[in-house]
Amino acid sequence: MKILISGGTGLIGKALIKNLIKTGDQVVVLTRRKDGLEDSDSIKYVEWDARSSETLIPYLQDVNAVINLAGDNIGNGYWTKAKKERIVNSRVQAGNALTKAIIDSGNNPDVFIQASGVGYYGASLDKIFDELSPNGNGFQADVAHKWENSSTILDSAGVRRVTIRMGIVLDAKSGALPLMVLPFKMFVGGPLGSGRQYVSWIHLQDNIRAIDFVMRNNKLIGAVNLTAPTSYTNKEFGKMIGKVLHRPYWFPVPAFGLKLFLGEKSELVLEGQKVKPGKLLEHGFQFKFPDLENALRNIYNK
Repeated sequence: MKILISGGTGLIGKALIKNLIKTGDQVVVLTRRKDGLEDSDSIKYVEWDARSSETLIPYLQDVNAVINLAGDNIGNGYWTKAKKERIVNSRVQAGNALTKAIIDSGNNPDVFIQASGVGYYGASLDKIFDELSPNGNGFQADVAHKWENSSTILDSAGVRRVTIRMGIVLDAKSGALPLMVLPFKMFVGGPLGSGRQYVSWIHLQDNIRAIDFVMRNNKLIGAVNLTAPTSYTNKEFGKMIGKVLHRPYWFPVPAFGLKLFLGEKSELVLEGQKVKPGKLLEHGFQFKFPDLENALRNIYNK
């Protein structure tokens, strides 16, 4: 297959590209900066401002799949007004541009995969969310809703569009896990806030395998949750980190302290949702790491 990927130089994009090359696919990667990135027989890097559509048209020839991962990192920096605008605009502009380029090119890919997050459902301490659950409230829910809608025109253009709502992707060096583990490495790990908020997660390997599964399975369409089949509260999650890393779990971090330090962004750790991967399970996807302990032991080679 020939696959075009936007946002291909982040945690998920890099791992996905590596996996696709191993399976013999040809990959075109859209990136803001090509410096230091070298083309090969299997991969071509194209500089793109994540806004314009005209320059993309030549690269859509004979493309079988488009995977849109582009968007400003929601976890970096404080959520100032300007930062929140960048988070939203970077996602909406990239989705709109890719969509327009596909329509204008007259070359519809077999599938368009639109990234999103489980924050789409909003926060809850007791609800269980699946792909049929409605859009929730709050900044993350609003971002996800606008991100998903940036490419909806493709639904009426005859393109199979899949929206992947990803949970927290676990990796030792990048993403949220290193920040979650840091207090435990300093022997001050404990629950954040009440500890009752759910953490919906997925091992990086399973996340990449699930994207590949969605891309190649013609029966999958619409929203698909990319989360492990088991969810844990923040308290349970922390205890498991302590168990795997052989670190104590006893220093609670009060919610007011996190709000004072992180501002509005504290909702990333103080709020959560219990999300089930209904469609993946229904279509026979097999998780390599369905439970948290095995996932963490694999990540930290324990």
